[in-house]
Amino acid sequence: MSAPPKLDSHLIRQRFNAAASKYANAAVVQLEIGNRLLERFDVMKLAPQTILDVGCGPGTHTALLRARFPEANVIAIDQAMAMVTLASPSPSGIVAKLTRKSRASALVANMTKLPIKHSAADVLWSNFALHWANDLPALFAEWNRALKTDGVLMFTAPGPDTLRELQRAVSKALPERLSSLHVYTDLHDIGDMLVHAGFADPVMDMEVITLEYKTTDALWADLRAQGAMSTVAMRSKGCLTPRAWQHLNDALEAQRDANGMIRMSVEIVYGHAWKVPPKKTVEGHGIVRVESIRRQS
Repeated sequence: MSAPPKLDSHLIRQRFNAAASKYANAAVVQLEIGNRLLERFDVMKLAPQTILDVGCGPGTHTALLRARFPEANVIAIDQAMAMVTLASPSPSGIVAKLTRKSRASALVANMTKLPIKHSAADVLWSNFALHWANDLPALFAEWNRALKTDGVLMFTAPGPDTLRELQRAVSKALPERLSSLHVYTDLHDIGDMLVHAGFADPVMDMEVITLEYKTTDALWADLRAQGAMSTVAMRSKGCLTPRAWQHLNDALEAQRDANGMIRMSVEIVYGHAWKVPPKKTVEGHGIVRVESIRRQS
């Protein structure tokens, strides 16, 4: 498995700050899959005290999590201040530790370096956000650190076939720009990373949602409103020339279906996994638990 191209974290934050006011209306896929992920709580017997909504965006599912678990401290976390401001009226810059007397509503923070004490959360929820991290193994290790033992990670992410029609158009019209496109991680690789990070038996599945656009302008407006234009660090710099832009739009137009619509596929990866007690110390020594020996004797 080759590493995906490195993303420009500063540009990601800038794009999401700029997109905050329009994001909720444009992110229809994120809303729908987040709702479907919420339904998976129906088969779990949970009474969480602390829930982290990591990559919360404008807080659509933060509110729904608070409604589902009214006794929990649900904390909205995003690297974009404008998003966090929408998710909660009084965001905090940092919280060193969480207790019953410290019920922060929101944090502005990088999801790979959560300002959360070790084993603070019962649930870590992340809807369509983890693909903005440059180092997924490090991200999952950090999320594992923030969760209590027996805590659950719930997430969605785009899979490799996301925007495959756009990939084809770029390949045909502007092949030199292919390296500027995002690369998304396969669900099997995500599952392997979760196990390596200390999660047990991750449950992974996927589906494909197809969006339809009447015009290329509507497609581009939708992507911009979601902050979803290229943030690849080594992307080709500079705007496309009018001629190159026309070539790209012509390639998209050539893909119209029998109903005259421009279709875009979004592969959705769903996953959840439980944090289990570590099998080794940080020094690499094996851990043998007394209670396990007693059960066997």
